[in-house]
Amino acid sequence: MLDLFKAVGFGLAVLLPLANPLITVAVFLGLSANMSISERYQQSKMAALYVFLIMVVAYYGGHLVMNTFGISIPGLRIAGGLIVSFIGFRMLFAQQKIYESTESICKSKEIEENSGASIAFVPLAMPTTAGPGTIAVIISTATTMKQDIGFPTWVIWISPLITFALVSLLVWGALRSSGAIMRMLGQSGIEAISRLMGFLLVCMGVQFVINGGMELMAH
Repeated sequence: MLDLFKAVGFGLAVLLPLANPLITVAVFLGLSANMSISERYQQSKMAALYVFLIMVVAYYGGHLVMNTFGISIPGLRIAGGLIVSFIGFRMLFAQQKIYESTESICKSKEIEENSGASIAFVPLAMPTTAGPGTIAVIISTATTMKQDIGFPTWVIWISPLITFALVSLLVWGALRSSGAIMRMLGQSGIEAISRLMGFLLVCMGVQFVINGGMELMAH
């Protein structure tokens, strides 16, 4: 049972800086201004569900995709590290507001034309929460856990589901409480935390690249 807690804790430590529910809150508030409370709750629930499904598919199906396209583990780690570092740099040295991303602007225009447009999958789940960096890290971590038998087999299969469910619940809770979070932290507070998360992502990305490079040299 201790191994399960360790695995889940490790997963949350890796995924939360990437998922960063506070950024999702800022995007959500920027796009849901004209929605009713029931519509906001529905979008929150669907966004959390989509985040969970994306992560599950990435974890359990990512290895198949790698084998199909002949992608090596070191290559994935280096590519994932570069993506994570790029995302971190964008968060650390943001040149635009969080809710002014290309995806958010396109979705905002769609909402203006069609008030019933959904924002749950794009941009809340993908790419704001479970974007390319998150997917690359999940696939890399899945391969590492299956190769390095540091945990029992049952932990390797169960802990990801628990981790993804917890991340999704945090996203759902943050979106449901988005108004209170914004009043408490303010836009400047969310951006400050975003920059801190960006620094952590840069460090993580650089470490992924180093690990991938060392594996390449070892071969």
